[in-house]
Amino acid sequence: MIPKPHLASPETRILGIDPGLNISGYGLITFANNQPCLIEAGVVRSTRSHSLERRIRSIYEGITEVIQTTSPDIVAVEQLFTHYDRPSTAILMGHARGVLLLAAANAGLEVTSWRPTQVKKVLTGNGRAPKAQVQLSAARLLNLPDIPDPPDVADALAIAMCHCYLNRNRMKTT
Repeated sequence: MIPKPHLASPETRILGIDPGLNISGYGLITFANNQPCLIEAGVVRSTRSHSLERRIRSIYEGITEVIQTTSPDIVAVEQLFTHYDRPSTAILMGHARGVLLLAAANAGLEVTSWRPTQVKKVLTGNGRAPKAQVQLSAARLLNLPDIPDPPDVADALAIAMCHCYLNRNRMKTT
């Protein structure tokens, strides 16, 4: 399936995804008047006690449902990263990220990837910002009464906002 072209309008719906094997956060935003606006956010969960295959299927089915019900125009996802002393974490994350990308591709959506340090730098000014700082920044930028919780939701919203801020020249704002 050929991806839908990226729409450059205030109505562009960006779905940010923070991939995880246990919890994948998602956040759907629009961007108008130089301001991000929250449409919907949540998590897709898998059950730790299930086999890897069942967990991956659960993530795929969950994000497919999110895509079908929210109708995003583009998906922004976090790139894989790993700490040198935990390479197996990257392998497990790769499974989750892979099915999330497959769901987006099957829906014909364009996907962009952003480095975690880049997302944090854009939102907080610090590429090594802790989770709590990302949560506070997401809440402030979206004018939310409370911080997004769990942190996976804040990360997904941060990824979507990073995409908006770094693609302002492609996105018309009213």
